[in-house]
Amino acid sequence: TPMNLSDTIDLLIKQDSCFALYRLPWTDEPILLLQEKKDIDTFSSLTDLNEKTGFVFAPFCPTSVHPIILIHPDHIIHEWKNIEEFLQEKHAIFSSKKNKSPHSFIQKTVTNEEEEKQQYKDVFRRFMQPLQQREFQKLVLSRKSVVALNKNFSPFGAFMQAYNKYPRMMVSLCHTPISGTWIGSTPEIILKGQEYEWQTVSLAGTMHLENETMPSEWSKKNRDEQAFVSEYIRRTLKSCGIKSTEKGPYTAKAGQVVHLKTDFYFHLKETKSIGTLLKALYPTPAICGLPKTETYEFILENEGYDRSYYSGIVGYLNPEKDTSLYVNLRCMNITPQEATLYAGGGILPLSTAETEWEETLYKMTTMGSILQ
Repeated sequence: TPMNLSDTIDLLIKQDSCFALYRLPWTDEPILLLQEKKDIDTFSSLTDLNEKTGFVFAPFCPTSVHPIILIHPDHIIHEWKNIEEFLQEKHAIFSSKKNKSPHSFIQKTVTNEEEEKQQYKDVFRRFMQPLQQREFQKLVLSRKSVVALNKNFSPFGAFMQAYNKYPRMMVSLCHTPISGTWIGSTPEIILKGQEYEWQTVSLAGTMHLENETMPSEWSKKNRDEQAFVSEYIRRTLKSCGIKSTEKGPYTAKAGQVVHLKTDFYFHLKETKSIGTLLKALYPTPAICGLPKTETYEFILENEGYDRSYYSGIVGYLNPEKDTSLYVNLRCMNITPQEATLYAGGGILPLSTAETEWEETLYKMTTMGSILQ
């Protein structure tokens, strides 16, 4: 991909255009989805996505600051050659637009690892209490880390590194004036399918990959964690009157780590209410906890920071033709000066602060390694 494509995509960001550039796992086809119209469709609930089509960018907790965003598919272009031609035609229009001053919601400061770790351990203790008192079966604790970017950092360049490095992930670069710029490489499907054939996955349990050797032995903590998520999905689908078949659990690689994964396949009689099904499934215990409502509230009150669009939903929604919605993991938010990386992990009564901290470090290297 020649230099000018990189400049043009980065220019789209500077001009606050509404677009998503992404590639699905195991494909080599980039897709650019661009909205022309000025107004951005925002929603406060996933059920509002019923009968809608477009690129979904949803937060962990919808608020007026971080609403659910639907990028209108005014243009959908596949393949680098076509994307380049399309952007060249558009380039004259882009160049005449004024560059917006890049915005960031709050001026963040780059923290050091010792402080971050101390903070994490304090919150970890707070999360352990209800788990040890058996109030909750599982909680997910996440954190963020801010990294300074060098002056000539290119969001498109970082996206291309992820594109080439992570063939089995859904890789995306998404920008809207509301969300700012996000880059992610996520392994986790929340809902995928078309017409009547659909699937979702249970992805939980994490091990660091040693010298590319796939581990065969999983600890009880990891197996339990995965079983919780699978059982939750099984129950949720059943409560929606959906019969599913399963494949797994098996070991799946994702960047520098491996996970335990189970695939769920099912039929839908109609696709008018995909938003309602999404709301039933999301957030799964893989990013929230069990029981769902109580742990969701607990995380919002006790995690100590705003997850924003991390662990939300990212991907294309078109129930008739093709839907590929993923959980926004291994992602980062880019402002002109810095990148905010996010990672989390499942906490059970058996968890220890040290191993969980290590897990967030491993997960952050997925994005951290493309900042170099």
